[in-house]
Amino acid sequence: MKRRKHKRRLNHVLILTSDAADANVKQFRVRAWIVEVVVLLLCVLVGGVIGYFIYEGQLWENASRRSHEQVMALEEENKTLSEQNSKLEAQVTEQAEEIQILSDTVSQKVQSESELSATLEKQSLPTEFPLTGSASMEEVSEGDPMCIFHASVGTTVVAAASGTVIAINDDEIYGHSVWVDHGNGYVTIYRNKGDTTVNVGDSVVQGTTLFVIGEDNADLGYQMQKDGSYINPMDMLAISG
Repeated sequence: MKRRKHKRRLNHVLILTSDAADANVKQFRVRAWIVEVVVLLLCVLVGGVIGYFIYEGQLWENASRRSHEQVMALEEENKTLSEQNSKLEAQVTEQAEEIQILSDTVSQKVQSESELSATLEKQSLPTEFPLTGSASMEEVSEGDPMCIFHASVGTTVVAAASGTVIAINDDEIYGHSVWVDHGNGYVTIYRNKGDTTVNVGDSVVQGTTLFVIGEDNADLGYQMQKDGSYINPMDMLAISG
């Protein structure tokens, strides 16, 4: 007959002792599978703790990496914005310079137009002498104010200011009369027996010849109107000498 082999059962004994004089020795028997389960649980617990710390470390590492990437992205964006800001500032400066140039140009143009307007206004004032050269003069005291100039042969009767010839009439005493409207309320009238050198509608400037003085037309009757009323020409003439 064969003998059955019995497996040896392992029992773990836990002995608790104390240093006290009256202490008893206590023994606890622990089965092997319980120890194995406890050890397994401890391993699982330790493994879980280790895995947790590893997982947390990876989380922190990923978070740190993302934070670093975000910081780098923000720095790059800030650099881009700084470059754009610099370009905008340069554009603003350039536009400001262009505006200043335009402003100066407009100011110069306005000044030039003002000077031109003043020059034209001055040229339209009948203040100049209506003859080239010297002449003697007398004033007519009766009727509408008039200056009579006695000029020498070869002298020319000229427009006292810029304007437009609005009429050429026959004159019983002087032969002909030329009327020049200066566009500012002033009208000058030149009376002489000579032939006129202009026509109605002609634009004239100061110094334009209206008559040429000869032996038979040495006298010039010169009159002036302001807003339709006769005035003394001497009040406007700038005569020197």
